[in-house]
Amino acid sequence: MAATCRFAAPLGLAPLPRSCAGAKSVAFSIGTTKVATRTRSVAVRAGDGSAETPEILKAAQDAWAKVEDKYAVATIGVAGLVALWTAVGALKSIDKLPILPGVLELVGIGYTGWFTYRNLIFQPDRETLISNIKSTYNEITGSSS
Repeated sequence: MAATCRFAAPLGLAPLPRSCAGAKSVAFSIGTTKVATRTRSVAVRAGDGSAETPEILKAAQDAWAKVEDKYAVATIGVAGLVALWTAVGALKSIDKLPILPGVLELVGIGYTGWFTYRNLIFQPDRETLISNIKSTYNEITGSSS
């Protein structure tokens, strides 16, 4: 049991109290009142290892195995996380300013209205927008469909 207590702390688990070692019941009296405390122990068995890995994990492992330049992909991933962290920090700072969040909200509402009027209301504009999105997708992915 001492090994369990020693290895539980690094895993973020609270170590078991020393009284759990024997799972004994303790009774004592204070003055005329008799106090009984009882400890319980729990046994945990490891599984047989037949748990299936999730499908998304298998897909991620297959995709990672196909990558030729893992260093570049890892660097881009770390750079993306740093950029995300920086953007969140900047937005939190902007949000603390007294008037700027309201102005930015109005700008966002105005741009949404303009984009909707320009690209979504009329049929020819929607078709043009969809063809632009498809062509940009094909340029990025390199497909010609």
